[in-house]
This record gives sequence, structure tokens and C-alpha cells, in this order.
Amino acid sequence: MTFSELLRKENDDLFQLIFQHPFVQGIGKGNVPKEALAHYIKADFEYLNAFMHIYGIAISKSPKRKDIAYFNQQIEFVLNSEIHPHHNFCQQIGVEYETLQGFPLPPTADHYVKHMMYHAYSGGLGEILAALLPCPWTYWEIGLELMKQYEPQEDHPFYPWISFYANPRVESVTMNMRNRLDELAEAASPEVKDRMRDAFRKSCQLELGFWEMAYTCEEWPAGKQVLK
Repeated sequence: MTFSELLRKENDDLFQLIFQHPFVQGIGKGNVPKEALAHYIKADFEYLNAFMHIYGIAISKSPKRKDIAYFNQQIEFVLNSEIHPHHNFCQQIGVEYETLQGFPLPPTADHYVKHMMYHAYSGGLGEILAALLPCPWTYWEIGLELMKQYEPQEDHPFYPWISFYANPRVESVTMNMRNRLDELAEAASPEVKDRMRDAFRKSCQLELGFWEMAYTCEEWPAGKQVLK
């Protein structure tokens, strides 16, 4: 069993909870509250900006050109490809994409970004990849699950979103990241492997929390109030 296969087995409970989350199931059923879709886009736009910054940190820690090239390709994917699922959500709620950009991260998304930043600054490439991997991996499997469960056709309101994440390109993103993580794990000490496992599981927890955050339109407790 490879290291990434072990991670998937250890975290199947969280993957299953993500598949059954009402926001995810709502995508499959074609019925998600508009407020939740808007809240998701606002948070995910800023989250993906941070994701690209973390790829940049990974580049700065990459001793090999193949890793530099890989992370550079991943930045291009997030920057130019992952806008398409966002546009699908925007079309369904009748809102221009640009109007949902530039908002502060809600608590859970803020926590998620800082969790990844912690591992990016304090760990090596293995920790960084372990913290990043649950994002593409869970989304790829969500796409596959919704395709299997609901068999959406092109007239389904979220067909572009589902088909994007069920696409072989997202599978390739996931597998490339898994393969590099497995290579790094082979050379890692038991202590580093434990840090990688912890980073991966916490990111899975936060992926589940991100869906809940969007579905409940989570905000900071004090909102925009100014403390005196």
C-alpha cells in the first residue's frame, strides 16, 4: 500500500461525510440555496488565491526543476481552469463573478488557509503536498460520486460543475500530486510522515468544514462591528 493509499483509507470517514453533505448532495440534485452558492464563491475565490500563494512557497522550497515546473503548472490550472465551476454557480444565481470577489474569508476558510500556510512555512515539500492534496482529491471524487449517483445530463443546472471535477484532467492533477507525495514519503522519517498524515487529515476535516461553512453562510461572530 502506498502512502497516499494509506491516507485515503485512514480518512474514508471524512470522504464519506463530504459526499453526503447537504451542499454536495444539493449540487447533485440541482438544488442549492442561492445564498449558499454565493457564500461559497466568495470564500473559494480567496481560498484559491491563497492556494496559488502556497504553490509559490513550494516553488521556493523546490530543489529540482521538475518540482518547480509541476507547481508552476498547478498555478496555471487554478488561475485559468478552476474559474469555470465558479462561473456555473454564478450563472445559476444570476450574479456576475466579479461582484463576488474580494470578500474576507469566513472563519472556517480562514482557518483552512492558515493551516496550509503553517505547513508551507514550517515543513518540507511532503508536508505541503499532504496539506494541499485533499482539495483536488475530494473534489475529483465528489465529481465521480455525483456522476454515478445522479447521472446528470447536459440540461442539469450543475452539469458543468460536476463534469469539470469528474474530468480526467482533475484526476491527473490528483494522481500527479499523490505520486510525488508517495516519492517524498519513501524518503521521509517516521516523524515527518506523522506530520504529513496530520496535515492531510486536518485538511480533510477542513474540506468538510468548508462545505458546512458555505451551506450555513458562516460569518465571524462579531460581523463588521468595531470593538471599542
